[in-house]
Amino acid sequence: MVRQLRVGIVGDWDPTRTSHIATNEALDHAADALAVVLDISWLPTRALDDAGSASLLQACDALWCAPGSPYESMGGALRAIRFAREQDWPFLGT
Repeated sequence: MVRQLRVGIVGDWDPTRTSHIATNEALDHAADALAVVLDISWLPTRALDDAGSASLLQACDALWCAPGSPYESMGGALRAIRFAREQDWPFLGT
């Protein structure tokens, strides 16, 4: 049975940033190696600004705070990090 995972990437997707492309590729390589189906979802930091953003974060099995600050909303990025820490959510920050 193939397991499906959803990884939320906290950050403001920019296709011109090598680090953003590499983040997606790294996750794809890991999914292949582990034989899992991966749904990658970039979560814009402005969408994480308010208290209602917890539902966006809870929809993910794990969170990755993407490289590439400054973020459009540092508050949104910090809210996601705080959520992960307080809820003991799988999290990686780069």
